[in-house]
Amino acid sequence: MAGNSKRHFTFSYQQHQVQGTVSDGTAPLPGVTIAVKGRGNNAVITDYNGQYSINVSPNDTLLVSFLGFKTKLVPVKGNTKVDIKLEYDTTTLQEVRVNAGYYSVKESERTGSISRITSKDIETQPVTNVLAAMQGRMAGVSIIQTTGVPGGGFDIKIRGQNSLRAEGNAPLYVIDGVPYSSDTVGHGQTATLFPTLTSPLNGINPDQVESIEVLKDADATSIYGSRGANGVVLITTKKGKSGKTTFTVNATTGAGSVTKFIKLMDTSQYLAMRRQAYANDGVTTYPASAYDVNGKWDQNRYTDWQKELLGGTSVFTDLQGTVSGGSQNTNFLLSGNYHTETTVYPGDFLYKKGGSQFSLNHRSENQKFKIQFSTGYTIQDNDQPSSDLTIIAQTLAPNAPALYKSDESLNWEGSTWQNPLANLPAKFESKSYDFLANTVLTYEITEKLLIKSSFGYSDLRHTETRISPSTIYDPKLNYNSSYSTLFLNNTSRNSWIVEPQLAWNSNLSAGKLELLLGATFQNQLTDQLVQSGTGFPSNSLIYNLSSSTTVRAVADTETLYKYQAFFGRANYNYKERYILNLTARRDGSSRFGPGNQFAFFGAAGAAWLFSKENFAKGLHWLSFGKLRASYGTTGSDQIGDYKFLDTYSVSGVLYNGNVGLQPTSLYNPNFAWETNRKLEAAIETGFLQDKLFLTAAWYRNRSSNQLVGIPMASTTGFQSLQSNLDAEVENSGLEFTLRTVNLNKGAFQWISNLNISFSKNKLLSFPGLQGSTYSQRYRINKPLNIVLLYDYKGIDPLTGIYQFNDLNNDGKITAAGDKQIICDLNPEYFGGLQNQLSYKGVKLDFLFQFASQKNYNYPVGPAGQMYNQPEKLNDSWQNTGDTASYQIFTAGYNAAAVTAGSRFSESTASVSDASFIRLKNISLSYDLPLTGFKTQCRLFAQGQNLLTFTKYKDGDPEFISTGFLPPLKIMTFGIQLTF
Repeated sequence: MAGNSKRHFTFSYQQHQVQGTVSDGTAPLPGVTIAVKGRGNNAVITDYNGQYSINVSPNDTLLVSFLGFKTKLVPVKGNTKVDIKLEYDTTTLQEVRVNAGYYSVKESERTGSISRITSKDIETQPVTNVLAAMQGRMAGVSIIQTTGVPGGGFDIKIRGQNSLRAEGNAPLYVIDGVPYSSDTVGHGQTATLFPTLTSPLNGINPDQVESIEVLKDADATSIYGSRGANGVVLITTKKGKSGKTTFTVNATTGAGSVTKFIKLMDTSQYLAMRRQAYANDGVTTYPASAYDVNGKWDQNRYTDWQKELLGGTSVFTDLQGTVSGGSQNTNFLLSGNYHTETTVYPGDFLYKKGGSQFSLNHRSENQKFKIQFSTGYTIQDNDQPSSDLTIIAQTLAPNAPALYKSDESLNWEGSTWQNPLANLPAKFESKSYDFLANTVLTYEITEKLLIKSSFGYSDLRHTETRISPSTIYDPKLNYNSSYSTLFLNNTSRNSWIVEPQLAWNSNLSAGKLELLLGATFQNQLTDQLVQSGTGFPSNSLIYNLSSSTTVRAVADTETLYKYQAFFGRANYNYKERYILNLTARRDGSSRFGPGNQFAFFGAAGAAWLFSKENFAKGLHWLSFGKLRASYGTTGSDQIGDYKFLDTYSVSGVLYNGNVGLQPTSLYNPNFAWETNRKLEAAIETGFLQDKLFLTAAWYRNRSSNQLVGIPMASTTGFQSLQSNLDAEVENSGLEFTLRTVNLNKGAFQWISNLNISFSKNKLLSFPGLQGSTYSQRYRINKPLNIVLLYDYKGIDPLTGIYQFNDLNNDGKITAAGDKQIICDLNPEYFGGLQNQLSYKGVKLDFLFQFASQKNYNYPVGPAGQMYNQPEKLNDSWQNTGDTASYQIFTAGYNAAAVTAGSRFSESTASVSDASFIRLKNISLSYDLPLTGFKTQCRLFAQGQNLLTFTKYKDGDPEFISTGFLPPLKIMTFGIQLTF
């Protein structure tokens, strides 16, 4: 009887399938874990649509958990369909594991300084470079775009400038565990369009990035040794997730334009300036070459050359498709993307970028063996003019002739001008093929012992061409294709890296001990061949170097960089309150001579989670509290290869029919590592269940043993000797981040994130500075990024000429004696304020970027000559006793005015407040409520650089590349389908 009762009981509670969707009330949540309470072996994960299916008994209870949300218990009650809504739990954000490079760590337990953004931050921005996605979002990370031309670069500094050399301040980039060299691949003879040489970082597709972590202090960076002195940027690409196979398609289109033009003189103002200039110089008959005022050009014609040459619309298109899915032990992701972008210049110029990414993760049934494979391939094709039209557009006379004749041919106006469109056939073209792959093999020997090895490979092929065909010249010169030239740059870089690692962890006393040992073996080969060809039988053969009459090798280099290291980490966490983290690395680099190839770097970090102490348990308003500190050393070998040797290069000059060699550098066996000592202290606090979370950090970094080229006398035949300079640079500052949950009620949520950085940079010591060639560049206890200026005191009311203070009282104005006023161009502070608002299917995300800083004004020089000037120069001195803002006009005959005008652009009057607040990004999206469909549809609009609030009058206040196209303001619209 009892047996029958038991059989009846089992039959009554047989299992059935429950299906449903998990959401946050506004959108489905993929990756949510759903388990049956009390049965740990029965669990599933929601797919990309937030859907799940699980076998349960009618009286079971579902245990639903997801990072960032409160865990929820949901009784089945015999239902076959159970939809679940999760509530946000800000306190669980401290449980997020942060990528620290060779290991990961809980946000709450990290001892180092790490800033992080995720794909959710990146996908709201219409950008093509990962550095653009980071602007304004990370404390201590300063990023400035150097040009608005597609394929251009960015300048990044993490906690200031450590090296005297501008090129020695780049951070280390690591993509999925593979170091990615940021060394430029362009050449000055080909990449003339950009203010800096071509950067390979454009090959990284932001849409495929899952997260970006920036390591800043010694605790976080010293495990990277010599490569971590300037910080480390860790880029993790997206991976597949368990669940049913999902497809995602994105299509975006948009437009870009110049954010702000400089207010220049119109024709009447310009001609008045020119005529006044000649009158001031006592010239009554205009020169034959003064076409703008002597009647050769139309005196009533007006062209706004900024709008004509830079006022076009750049059109953006983006297509992206992703397929991902997998089982509990194996998952995959395959994606492809294609991007096109035109320019604001006249003509059909186009930047194209396409690529694909694949990742595969597999874990054995017994969960001991794991393999992770990821690879990506990107192709870039950039077709642009070889020179930036910005400087022409800003200086060309407003009454200059029309660009075209009535028959639509270029107008040369009787050989009186150089038609700016004539240079458009002088093209710059580049193509890049970028391949990156990484495999990580992991095996769990025991529960406490893990062996792992990473194998990475990267290959970059980059070509650049710049042509100067004879057709760019005035036809009256009768130049044929024998005057045409070609410059060609071929750069290839391939690298492999192997990193075996052994990890062990064990409970020790009331704590947990983790140990990590590893090694790095890296090899990087770079080849560059730069050639020129002159004289072609036809311009149609201008890209065929072999058809030129004269071929010259401008540069032909091959460099091999070898690097090996051994590293370790020991971490002890006592009672989840007291944490000690020790890291060390012994580096070896081929860039130094015998005896100096190896160096040791290490750091110690500690943290105290005081919120877990007994005295804090009664403080209900305090949800989290941590003090942390670190100290250690990192290094740098960013000086290039073979610099310690006597080196020679091919001169390219024939002597008795033979090409000779010329010495390029001197032997220096004492050439050694640059060292950076880093110290930091910080406090992290959360209040009201982390609805308000504040982090404050103080740091001080001191970089010594500077790797520089020490200038030498010209009689030696060398400009400099590569050596270590006994100079020390300090960067110090305060960083604050604040996260607030302003409102979280029902379907409405509003979250704000603020970061602000106060940084100071100064040169602590420089023995022999006054007697060196750096004496007019640096000052002790002043920042490296200073400029020395003349002290402007006003305009002489009698002569109308700019006056400057004679600082050394020697009766004359000289650069050495009087150009001594120090101006700091570093920001006093900078940061960003992000707001994220969501209501049901609508999401609004916007970021304001801000900075308090100074910048150069638009250079005016000695006004009155044959180039346009800002409208503000109408307030110029004309008669004795005048009070004006600008000096007397001169056409170039007044030597004193010309000299003073040049000094004015290098004086205290040339710098002004360039502080700004900018609406850097804005994104608005709407999830269409497609009830009954298995397809999700999201519509979105995104903007970049849309509004800027500033007192600065001369264009973009943040831009530092005078004469080049500034970053564009962009607006895009798109659709995302998931099914």
